[in-house]
Amino acid sequence: MVLPDDALEKSVARPLLVHFRLARQEPTTDEEDDVSAEIRAWFEDYERKLRAEAREEGRTEEAARAVLTTLRVRSITVPDAARERILAEKDLETLRRWLERATVAASLAEVLDGL
Repeated sequence: MVLPDDALEKSVARPLLVHFRLARQEPTTDEEDDVSAEIRAWFEDYERKLRAEAREEGRTEEAARAVLTTLRVRSITVPDAARERILAEKDLETLRRWLERATVAASLAEVLDGL
């Protein structure tokens, strides 16, 4: 995942790193090196968290689409409110449970409510 050009991380954290490491002709102090290392570690950790969140979001979106596709292929009508509910669900386990039910259910109620 690439950060957008206007991302806060690009506008704040990276310039700080550049400032501490490159803005001076003289050697950096130990304190500046420590601060740079802390900022770099924070930034890298934050990037990892963002990527993990994006992957999880992608998994839930794909699972929701799989539920809807399965229902469509099985000719089970999905009203707009139910479609919105499925697409809004963020719990991957719930979506997986719905997908399993969608493969054998006779109605949408059986999928979403487990009847």
